[in-house]
Formats: sequence, structure tokens, C-alpha cells
Amino acid sequence: MARSVLVVDDSAFMRNLLKQLLEDDHDVVGEAENGVEAVELYHDLDPDVVTMDVVMPIRNGIEATAEIKGDDPNASVIMCTSVGQEEKMREAVKAGADGYITKPFQKPNVLEAIDDVVGVEA
Repeated sequence: MARSVLVVDDSAFMRNLLKQLLEDDHDVVGEAENGVEAVELYHDLDPDVVTMDVVMPIRNGIEATAEIKGDDPNASVIMCTSVGQEEKMREAVKAGADGYITKPFQKPNVLEAIDDVVGVEA
């Protein structure tokens, strides 16, 4: 089943890469380049899942995740991180992240992470 996805990353290249990986299986309903935009778009779009970069300007992904989960405990947020950011991932889990994927992204890992956090419907 196609899920609606909000893609959040401060890098336009990474947002486009994720959109390309998702476009055959899910609907990318919006994209944000910082945590402030992510929170606003989450409330406007009510996506099934958010892919959230950890390190971003203005408001980082951990802060944005905490705010989204504070407003909607049922929100599904997948953190996107670079290899070697284990401490940031622990912070993200404390903030409410439901899962994570590591860069560089690989389509099977991205799709599996989405299925893991929102479930698979037959």
C-alpha cells in the first residue's frame, strides 16, 4: 500500500534521492529543509511517515521529532543519519523516533524501514 511521506533534509540532493527511491512505492506529499518547516508541514499534510534528517539548521531533526511526537504520539518518524552518529541516534530514540536509516540510502532499506514503522497491509 502506498504511504504518504514527508521528506525532511537540509540537502536538496538528499531530498531528491529519497524522493526517487520512494516514488514507485509511496507518495511523497511534501519536503522540508529544516525542523521548523518539518513541524509545520507535518501538521498541514498529516503524512503516514516522516523521514527526518538528524543534522539541520534552525531546528535539528531531534528537536523537530520531539515536537511532532509531542503533538501527535502516533506520528511515524524515521531518522536519517550518517554512519558514525550513534550518539545522535540515541538522542533521536529518546525524542520518539520510530526507526532509522543510514546514508548512503539504499532503496530496500528505506522501504523496509517504512514498512517496519507503519506496518504492512496485505
